[in-house]
Amino acid sequence: MFKRITGNARACLVVEPLFILPYSMYLPYVSVYMLALGVGKTQVGMIASLGLIVQIFTSFISGFLTDRLGRKKALLIYDLISWPLAVYIWAVSQNIWFFIFAALFNGFLKIPQTAWTCLLVEDTKPKDRSIVFTILQVIGVVGGLFAPLGGLLVSKLTLVPAVRIMYAIAGTSMLIMIISRHFMTHETDIGLQKQKESKNVPLKNILVEYGSIMKKIIKNNGLLLIFAVYIFFNFQMVMQNTYLYVYLVQALSVSESTISIFPAISSVCMLFLLFFVIPRFKEELNYYYMMIGFSLSIIANSILIITKGSSLTPIIISLILSAAGVLIANPYLESAVANSIEDANRANMYSILQVFLLLFISPAGVIAGLAYKMNPRLPFIIMVCSLLINIGILLYLAKPFSRKSKLLKA
Repeated sequence: MFKRITGNARACLVVEPLFILPYSMYLPYVSVYMLALGVGKTQVGMIASLGLIVQIFTSFISGFLTDRLGRKKALLIYDLISWPLAVYIWAVSQNIWFFIFAALFNGFLKIPQTAWTCLLVEDTKPKDRSIVFTILQVIGVVGGLFAPLGGLLVSKLTLVPAVRIMYAIAGTSMLIMIISRHFMTHETDIGLQKQKESKNVPLKNILVEYGSIMKKIIKNNGLLLIFAVYIFFNFQMVMQNTYLYVYLVQALSVSESTISIFPAISSVCMLFLLFFVIPRFKEELNYYYMMIGFSLSIIANSILIITKGSSLTPIIISLILSAAGVLIANPYLESAVANSIEDANRANMYSILQVFLLLFISPAGVIAGLAYKMNPRLPFIIMVCSLLINIGILLYLAKPFSRKSKLLKA
């Protein structure tokens, strides 16, 4: 698959492990680390929602900045702010205020995300974009194999010192990635055109352009439907990323050093899928693959809901099914959204869609925190409901008359 990818997409994928590998090491400990430093259970969700609120603002301006500065420059500046700077703050955190400041800086990530997405897809043929996102999944899966290194550090040094080291390593690795990628990529043709067009354009004109793009989005029924799926998917992912490992440690009594093995176990099974199952998939059946992925995630969450005690077997089965579900569904969902956005207005349209996304998912952390306080299993019940809604939407989109009417470019 990688042979078919060239240019900016290849350059972005080559350096991505410098982000994914250290990120995978510290990810299982983010919320547990906060709790260990005195942050309350509901405050963990509040900080997650605060970061999402900042992302609403940065999403709104991300298209403007990506066009004005160019894809490469916007990516360089704001990636440095949102990742290495934020990660180094996490490394030295002492109390909730450190996490709040880090969340504010990390909230700028939507600007480089827009720029990075443009670099990734603008020079890539639409038929190859699902391959790009699948390769990203491969990199993420391989990264999960390194997660036990974090557990090894925790078992040797205890939680807080070990996580501080992981954050320090991650910040340095991300810094190297950002600088290397900047010299390996080139500005896209569309980026150069947009940079020229947006030069000296007053903000008023930009807002007018946003208004016209909004009208295009509203009239695109297929985009609205697939984006609704995208919203519900990300809503439940925020809940999962914030409270899954807290639930495993506190509600199911899994030791802190043990939780790092779960991403590795999931990764082994996902590698099997990636090499022996996913290549056999047919692009025209993308809706059905998404439904299969969401169904596996529903089963995975249901297992966690009914699991009692500290037995590792049902937890491992659940996490394997969850990882497989995301692996199967996510590349096709990302590709469907990317292919629904016209290249000429990609940066601005993507930024507007991100604003809508964040408006809907920003309460997810607070909702999950309140639900977890009421009953630790309740966030996972909400996640199941979100995925069921997604399957309902996809069943509608998968109908023959929907495909013939070309509601959505698949």
